[in-house]
Amino acid sequence: MTGPGSGVVIVTGASRGIGAAIALRAAAAGYAVVVNYSNDDAGAAEVVQAITGSGGTAQAVRADVSDRTAVSGLFDAAMGLGPLAAVVNNAGITGNLIGPLVDVPEDTVRRVLDVNVAGLIFVCQEAVRRMGRDHGGSGGSIINISSTATKAGSPGTWAHYAASKGAVDVLTVGLAAEVAAEGIRVNAVAPGSTNTGLHAAAGMPDRVERLNSTIPMGRGAEPGEIAAAVLWLLSGEASYVTGAVLPVAGGR
Repeated sequence: MTGPGSGVVIVTGASRGIGAAIALRAAAAGYAVVVNYSNDDAGAAEVVQAITGSGGTAQAVRADVSDRTAVSGLFDAAMGLGPLAAVVNNAGITGNLIGPLVDVPEDTVRRVLDVNVAGLIFVCQEAVRRMGRDHGGSGGSIINISSTATKAGSPGTWAHYAASKGAVDVLTVGLAAEVAAEGIRVNAVAPGSTNTGLHAAAGMPDRVERLNSTIPMGRGAEPGEIAAAVLWLLSGEASYVTGAVLPVAGGR
């Protein structure tokens, strides 16, 4: 198995927010980083420039994770940079709306499930094919980004999104047991309220601040704090950790 901080890591949805923070921290740890994105060319280019400008190795690859063929192409590009060590499944959407489940349009429900569940499954399948010992690989690590929204179900706001992240948690546990013997560890990080553009895109830029009073630590997370948890799970210090869902939520 490729050692911590060596080899290639794919970070999906890495052009901004938590994904960008993970990509930057992974590069600082010594990984070559594939910055995956679906449509934010400028954001992905900025992340790549930040990495290469600091002496790291990075490549932006445009691919919609809900497209199985595009996912295969993403992994082909990553393998061109060197041995694949890890995959971080960060790509996820809310549908850019906030409201009760009864008002969520059908196309939004289907798109959220396509990206957050089907897309994550497609990426996990390809990761196992490329890294699993039964498939000729050397092992590796998969980190899925979940959400603490699964705890309460996000009633009145993002119940559809919370449901998709519940699927992420279940898949993490099941896949971890399936592929442990292949040398692949599978874990999840579940961020709480985090200061990213996700809330503004849904029309509530002050949402994190308004939730501060419900968080024991009194504030939302910064993307780098989520990234730090991901990098710990990728490291050798977490070598006996698999099937875990790690909440990073300030006690909420």
